[in-house]
Amino acid sequence: MEAQIHEEFMRMAIELSEYNIKQRQGGPFGAVIVKDGVLVAKSANKVIAQNDPTAHAEISAIRLACSELGTYDLTGCAIYTSCEPCPMCLGAIYWARINKIYYANTKADAATAGFDDHLIYKEMECAMENRKLQFVQMLRDEALPAFKLWGTV
Repeated sequence: MEAQIHEEFMRMAIELSEYNIKQRQGGPFGAVIVKDGVLVAKSANKVIAQNDPTAHAEISAIRLACSELGTYDLTGCAIYTSCEPCPMCLGAIYWARINKIYYANTKADAATAGFDDHLIYKEMECAMENRKLQFVQMLRDEALPAFKLWGTV
């Protein structure tokens, strides 16, 4: 694809982020998913509108794209996002197998605007026993059979 086409999709993501603020639907984030140069799905951040902390623009767009394509595997797709993905969205992008991320604002820009994920990045580097959120493992022996069953299906 030519640079102009990439810019059009990025502008679409940026417009979604601005529209979202003007409509008071959620944070200043927008995402567009494209496959073979064709728009598959787009979404703005829906955290406030849906009272759902996981309804970030990227995750909302991934959900729509999967529904549109009838698959959980978005191999061959690219995502255009108005901001560098947060840790949750980055994980979802990897899980969805999206091949390329185009982004506009950086995580530092997001932090300056009040969307600071520094704690999450820092916590991910800590051993579980040193994290602020308490982790308690239990009933592993009872849970393991589900993984064994998965391997037989």
